Parts: sequence; structure tokens; C-alpha cells
Amino acid sequence: MVKYDFSGQVAVVTGAASGVGLRIAQDLLGAGARVSMWDAGAEALRASAASLARADGIDQRTVDVRRHEQVEQAAQAVLARWGRIDVLINNAGIIRPPGPLASSSLADWDDVLAVNLTGTFHCCRAVMPIMAQAGYGRVVNVGSTSGKEGNPYTPSYSAAKAGVIALTKSLGKEFAASGVLVNCVAPTVLNTPMTCRNIEIAPERTQRLLEKIPMGRFGEVEELAAMLAWLSSRACSFSTGAVFDLSGGRATY
Repeated sequence: MVKYDFSGQVAVVTGAASGVGLRIAQDLLGAGARVSMWDAGAEALRASAASLARADGIDQRTVDVRRHEQVEQAAQAVLARWGRIDVLINNAGIIRPPGPLASSSLADWDDVLAVNLTGTFHCCRAVMPIMAQAGYGRVVNVGSTSGKEGNPYTPSYSAAKAGVIALTKSLGKEFAASGVLVNCVAPTVLNTPMTCRNIEIAPERTQRLLEKIPMGRFGEVEELAAMLAWLSSRACSFSTGAVFDLSGGRATY
């Protein structure tokens, strides 16, 4: 796997207690970055941070991205500790069990949009002006193929991820001349607990999702982490407001 140099840089990773967030935090640490790990689950976050070797380069903060005041406070605390924020990876996300529109829970709709879309907005709003003032930054928003295609029976998740894509495009244009690049990754189903191992998702639906992928398998966390690493690095220098598919051939536009 390609290695990028993040020496001297500071990265914020949301949803960092497990899965993709934990993996990219580990990769960034290994590449020389100092990493602030944000997650709403305090106990899981402590355990994950303790499992990483470079304790001196880790900052852990219990942050509910739905709460703008918590996000603002965390961003300012990272800035006070390390004096800069170079990378923001908006990975925090939730999904709810699929079902028909008529029986969709209003609470589930609110929660999914609040975490996946509004949470991403809160983090961008808190961090991107800091980056712009410094004249450099890389922001990567984790979207989904659902946001491009609109999966049936998951209206809240599809709508939230479509919003993340549109938000990325809007901010990409606004900050294009500032030195701050913002891009989005749109993966298909990955081998993570939130998706194919989630016991609330029926096995037959998981099989239908698999059948949509021409490569005949789900994506791996390591594959998404590799794409996140490039988009977070100086090697990504002329892409902003873009959406990068990671779908095994499912998305072809």
C-alpha cells in the first residue's frame, strides 16, 4: 500500500472508535500525523485509543457530532493543544433497519440526517475556517453509493448521503482558492459491523446488495482507508468538490 508523509500534520477523524475511522486514524498515526479521535461512544473510544501505540500523538474527545457546541469546543481544544488542523475526515455515521416508507420512523429519519448530514456540516463549519486561515487543509467526507443511486427502503440514509455529496460540491467551490480541498468518497457496502454484519439487516437483503456489485464482493475497510489517505494527503492537489466511487463497478457515472 502506498504510504504518504503526514509528519507535522494534525488530523481530526470522526467516528474513530471502530471500523473505518479507527483504521484511518491508525494509518495517519503510522504516517507521522498527530490524530484527534472523535466519537460519541466514550468507552469504546478510550479502548480504541489505548490500543494504538503512539499515545503521545493521540488526542481523544467524546463528541456527538449532532451537537454543534460540542463540535466547536472540540475543534478549538485541538487547535489549542497542537496549534493547527490539517486534515478532517468526516466518517461518523449511522444507519437504521430498512423498511417501507409508510412504516418509517420519524425519529430514525431525524437521527440519521442529524448524524450523517448535519454532523458533517457541523464539523466542516468548525474546522474549515481554521484551515482556510492557515492556507492549507484536506477534508474528506464519507458518503455512500446510496447517496448517488437511492437504495430502496432506506430513505433517510440515502437522503443524508446525497446531502453529503451536495455539501461537498458546494464547499469545494467555496474554498477552492483557499488551499483547502474538500472531497467525498462514495463506497458501496463494506465489511463493517454497521452494514453487512449488522444483525438488524436481513441476510436476504445483504445478498441482494452483493448481487449489485460486478466484482462479486463487498469492499474492505483497508481499501477505503487507502483512498481516504490519498485524499487527505498533499498528493491530492487538483481535486476538490469531487466524489470518488469505491463500489466494485456498481457505480459507473
